Order: sequence, then C-alpha cells, then structure tokens
Amino acid sequence: MRMVVDFLSLLLVVFGCISCSQEEVVPADDKAYLLYDSIPAAHVVVPMIREASGLVDSKTVSKHLWVHEDSGNQPQLYLLGHDGKVQKTVQLKGIVNRDWEEMSRLGSDLFIAETGDNLLRYESYAFYQFAEPGASTDTVRDIRTIRFVYEDGPHDAEAFLIDPQSKDIFIITKRDTPSLIFKLAAPYSYSELNTARKVGELPFSGVVGAALSPDGSEILLKTYPNVHHYSRSKGQSIADALRQEARLLPYRLEPQGEAVAFSNARDGFFTLSEKGFGTVVNLHFYRRNP
Repeated sequence: MRMVVDFLSLLLVVFGCISCSQEEVVPADDKAYLLYDSIPAAHVVVPMIREASGLVDSKTVSKHLWVHEDSGNQPQLYLLGHDGKVQKTVQLKGIVNRDWEEMSRLGSDLFIAETGDNLLRYESYAFYQFAEPGASTDTVRDIRTIRFVYEDGPHDAEAFLIDPQSKDIFIITKRDTPSLIFKLAAPYSYSELNTARKVGELPFSGVVGAALSPDGSEILLKTYPNVHHYSRSKGQSIADALRQEARLLPYRLEPQGEAVAFSNARDGFFTLSEKGFGTVVNLHFYRRNP
C-alpha cells in the first residue's frame, strides 16, 4: 500500500535508526539472540514481487514459499523458491484483494487476512481459507470466508496467528498504541458475522507480521525495525505466550519488511520486504544455530 501513513512509518524507521538501535542492542550472551545467525542469507527475488505482505513456507512444494501482495494487487499467490526465483502464480477465484495483510497455516489449509484498514473505514473484515495448492495448481476456486467485526469498532491489523490445537485466531493490530490482541474463537461461522474480542495488548506497537513455528514452541512478531521472539510452552495459549517478555532476534533492516515465516524444516525463518525505497527485493533467511 502506498498510503501516507505508511510513508510516515517508513520515515520513522529510516530516520529513527539511532533511537531504534538501543532497542536492537542485545547482550552477546542472550540465548534468544544466539538462536539464529545474525547475518541472513539473501536471494534477489526475480521477477520482483513489489508489495509482499504475506508469507508461508510450502508443505506441498518442497523448498518453496507462498507469497501474496496487499491492497490493489491481484487476488493471487506467488510460488517463490527458497533461491528467490518466482516459479508461477496461482489465481484465487471469487475473492478480491481489498487489503490482504498476512497469511498463515492451519493443518493443510492456508488462511489470508483481509484485515488492513489504514483509515479505519471498513465495517467488517475477513479471513479466506482454502486448501494449500499443489505444484500443478493454477487456480483455487474452493475458498471459504470467515467474516468478522471487532467488539469495539474498526482496527488496522497486519498480523495474526492460529492456535493449531484450539483453532482460535489471534489478530494483532498495527496502529493502536500499544498493539492490541484480539481472539476470534473457534468454531467460527462461515455464514454469519463473527466477533473478535480483546484478550490482551503488547508493550509496543507497529506489528506488521507474525509467525508460529511448526512445533508451536516459538512465536515471531515483526515490526519494521525488529523481530520479537517469544517462547511458548506445551499447552500454553498464544495469548498467554504473548504476555511474556519478548527478546529481539538479529534482523537486517529492510525497505518495508512486513512478511515473516518459519521454515517447515525448523532450521530458520524467512523475511520478505515490499520494494519500498529499495531497488531490489531480497528474500532473507536467518538460519537457526545448532
């Protein structure tokens, strides 16, 4: 999206690096910081995906990721290799990309969040749920829609997580100060309007991406300047896990980095930025240390 508010957010990132650096400095013996390499492997995305906002590692196509763009772009997925090469696009029929902001997985299904709302003008929001495409799929037609409202009115949200046990969806807002956590409790209706209810808040704002590790033991929340890491114990709810103190992971600042995803192999995590003010878009991979 090219809204004025996001432009201002980018300026804060670019010109606020001196103040941000204090948050990014983590003691060298911090165990969370040492979990992942500080310098990511980088691959130029070719052809360029200009406005990536959602990212998940594929289970159906080895060593590839699924990517979607945000508002004003086509309702489609990109199949992106771990080497940065775009292999194909898959059309999603029957839905419109009003302002897609995030993608996540539950079992064999993918979920896309229609939750962006810069001007707080929308009456309702949605998640689109469909079976993960295979390598030979060109078009997805069987898509279910989960429509919802927030209990207290509109919010702009660019991140969400799905609890693999309860199937509850946790939505994390971006522009509220601090960022708020809402829960869309399962089972959700596919025919009637659902209500997301507030269950917590974070000690910071500006969350633009989220990821849950394949085994559910780690959570990443991404802001423009940082990647926040949470540990999650077995059986612990996502809301409770996010009440703990986060630690910062190594992160190379991107032009407008909004997308983050764990690898299915549990050997690291990916980040992917919009083009923003950059000349190229890089897929970054932070390898997990042994």
